[in-house]
Amino acid sequence: MSDDRLIVALDVPNAIAGLELADKLGDAVSFYKIGLGMLTGGGLALANELKQARGKRIFLDMKLFDIGATVEAAVRGLAQFDLDFLTVHGDPYVVRAAKEGAAGKDLKILAVTILTSLDRDDLDGALIKTGDLRELVLERAGNAFAAGADGVIASPQEAALIRALPEAAGKLIVTPGVRPVGAALGDQKRVATPAQAINDGADHIVVGRPIWQADDPAQAARDVVAELA
Repeated sequence: MSDDRLIVALDVPNAIAGLELADKLGDAVSFYKIGLGMLTGGGLALANELKQARGKRIFLDMKLFDIGATVEAAVRGLAQFDLDFLTVHGDPYVVRAAKEGAAGKDLKILAVTILTSLDRDDLDGALIKTGDLRELVLERAGNAFAAGADGVIASPQEAALIRALPEAAGKLIVTPGVRPVGAALGDQKRVATPAQAINDGADHIVVGRPIWQADDPAQAARDVVAELA
């Protein structure tokens, strides 16, 4: 039995590998994330195949960031594929442009607050303003909601704080940086278990390598669903 609170990241090289993994996962997974790394490997074709032919939900993780007109045009083009979630960076003008591009479609625009692979040292190196990382995430989340975002991407460690914002009522929180009990952290620095993330206010969790690198990916997905329960 699948649970669409679990989104499996298809972080594999190309659409062929993605379809092979989807075959292995079968009915154990109903929601997939396709990221920027797959784009030149047939990512949009894979998204369309999984959505239209297999009835899966699709989260397109492009993290769009550009001038407003370009973001709006890009989102309008992507919205024609009848996908479910799309990420953009959480700057208010980017969010507003994305919402314009998605107008009339069911595509949910999710704003990236601060990437879960980053810590304060990384932000200093990028010349991001000083301050506590969690406070910056909350500020960016609030600004994105005010700009019309349907939800945010945030570390599970910030999920409870974001859920408590008045602006977060009725909004989605999707958390990458989730690792099942006993799994390696990989390149994530701000992590939680699936159950912790959901209990802290997340609507969906994103899990990649702990599932698709497993000897039995379908069983690994079912184990995550069991943790959610």
